[in-house]
Amino acid sequence: MKLLDLSFRVKLPLLGAALIIVSALGVATALMLAAYGALRDDLRVNAETLGRAMAPSLLQDMLHDDVWHAFETVRAPAGRAPGAQSVKAEALFVVDNALNIFVASEPKRAPVLTPLRDLGADFVALAEKIKTTRGETVDMSDSGHLYVLTPIADDRVHFGTLIITVAKNDFRPRFYAIAWQGLLAGLAVLGLLLPISWYWGRRLAMPLAHLTERMSEVGKRLPPNINPELYNYGDELGQLFTVFNQMLAELRSHEAMEKQVVQSERLAALGRLAAAMAHEINNPLGGMLTAIDTLKLHGDVDARTMKTIDLIERGLTQIKDTVGALLVEAKVKSRNFAAKDVEDVLMLVAPPAEKKALRLESRNAVRGEAALPATLVRQILINLLLNAIEASESEQSVVFQVTNGEGRLQVGVSNGGRIPDENAIPHLFEPFFSLSDGGHGLGLWVTYQIVHQLGGKISATRDGDRLRVAVTIPFEVPHD
Repeated sequence: MKLLDLSFRVKLPLLGAALIIVSALGVATALMLAAYGALRDDLRVNAETLGRAMAPSLLQDMLHDDVWHAFETVRAPAGRAPGAQSVKAEALFVVDNALNIFVASEPKRAPVLTPLRDLGADFVALAEKIKTTRGETVDMSDSGHLYVLTPIADDRVHFGTLIITVAKNDFRPRFYAIAWQGLLAGLAVLGLLLPISWYWGRRLAMPLAHLTERMSEVGKRLPPNINPELYNYGDELGQLFTVFNQMLAELRSHEAMEKQVVQSERLAALGRLAAAMAHEINNPLGGMLTAIDTLKLHGDVDARTMKTIDLIERGLTQIKDTVGALLVEAKVKSRNFAAKDVEDVLMLVAPPAEKKALRLESRNAVRGEAALPATLVRQILINLLLNAIEASESEQSVVFQVTNGEGRLQVGVSNGGRIPDENAIPHLFEPFFSLSDGGHGLGLWVTYQIVHQLGGKISATRDGDRLRVAVTIPFEVPHD
C-alpha cells in the first residue's frame, strides 16, 4: 500500500510530523552551519588580534637582538592551557627578512637561523606568501592549520614576520557544546510540536473518516446524521457536515414520499382489483339468492332440505355482505356532518367497549357543520373505534378525538393491546389483513377507501405500546 493511500487518520498526522521534523532539521542545519562559520571567523580574528598585539614587543626584541626575551614573548601564548583565552596558538615562529628562524616557541623543531622552508611543505608555501604580502591569514585546504602572518616593522623598516599556527579544529569543542545545546532545544521543541501536530492531524482527519464511512452507507441505507459536536466549526469541513446532514434529511423525505406513493398505488390497485372481482361475484350471487327465495316460496321441500337451504342462504348472504364491503362509493347523498353524529357514534360503540371493560376517552371538538357526507364520516368513525376496541385488551383505554377547523376534519384514535410491528403497519389498510383471529380485515380497508374518495389522508404509526391512526379530510368552507 502506498503512503498516499493510507487513511487520513494516519496520513495527516504522519505528514504533519514529517513536515515539522524536516523543518526542524533544516533550521538546525542552517543554524549549525552559521555557528560553525562564525566560530572559524572568531578563530581567525582572534589569531590576527594576538599577532598585532605581540608585534610591537617582538619589534623591540629584534632591534636589540634579544632572542631570550623574544622567546619568552612567543612562548607565553603557546604555553597557555586551552580555554584560558578565546584562541590557543599551537606554535609561534618569528622569521627575519631572509626567512630564517629568529625565534620559535618550539626551539627543538625550529632552531635559530633554520631556514623556514626546512620546516615542511606548509612552510615552503608560507615562504612564498611572505615574499608577496606583509600580513595575511593563510588557509591551506590540505592542511589542518591556519597560518596568521603578522609583519614586524616600524614606519620605515621591515624586520621580519610573526607566524602564528592555529589548529583548524581548535574551535570544535565550543562548536560541539553549542550544537549539543541546540540539539536539546530542538528536541524540546519537537517534543512540544509533534503531539500538537498529531492531535490536530487526527482532529481534522477523524471527521473526514467519519464522513467517508457515513457516505459509503448511503447507497445501502440512509445512515444517521453526523453529530455537529464532532467538528463544531464554521470552516469548509464544518459546512460540509451541515450540507451532508441536509442531504440526508432530503433523502429521508424523498424516501418517505416514495413509500407513500408506492403504498397509495398498491392500495389503489388492490381496490380496483377488489371492486372488479366484487362486480363479477355480485351478478351470479344475486341470481343464486333469487333462486333460493323462489325455491323457499314455491318449492315443496321437507324440513331437512329447508334447513340446508337456510344454511346456504346465510352463507351466500355473508358473501354478499363481504362483497358489498368491497364496493365503497363516495357518491352518497347525505346531510352535512355535525357534532351530534360524533355523539351517535360514541353511543353505538359504547356496548362493545363496556363488554371488555375498556375506558373510552373521547374529545368531541366539532363546531357547527362540516361540508362532508355524514353517512360516510360516521362509517369512518365507527370502523376506527370498533377496530381499536377489538384490538385492545381488557381494562385498557381507547383514546378518540375529532375536531374541525381551517377547512378540514381531523380524527385521531389510539389503542393498546395487539399492536402490529413496524413491518406489518404498511399492510394495515389492505383488504383481508387482520390482527385478530376472527376478523375479516375489511374495516380499515373500507375506511381507507372512503377517506381517499373524500380526498383525505389516513396513516397509522406505532408509539411505544400504542397504535395511533390519524385521519384528515378537507371540506368546503362556506363563504359569507
